[in-house]
Amino acid sequence: MVRLRSQRFGSKKNPFYRIVATDSRNPRDGRYIEIVGTYNPLTDPATVTFDEEKVLKWLADGAKPTDTVKSFLKAQGLLAKASEKETK
Repeated sequence: MVRLRSQRFGSKKNPFYRIVATDSRNPRDGRYIEIVGTYNPLTDPATVTFDEEKVLKWLADGAKPTDTVKSFLKAQGLLAKASEKETK
């Protein structure tokens, strides 16, 4: 099963995250299929960026986001766009 999840990068006390599509059996910072966005919690406010086309493609293909990534997608309005495409 494909999941949309975050991978931690950066040094100690300086986190930076990539949002990736990966197999759910892979470890958190392990192999991934595709990078679909980034999250930087150190900026004020925190910066979240997504490649909209990639995210919508993965959601349409059945990828399940983790709770954290799901909250980011809701805030950006991408979860609503994905559900609109499904109903059409």
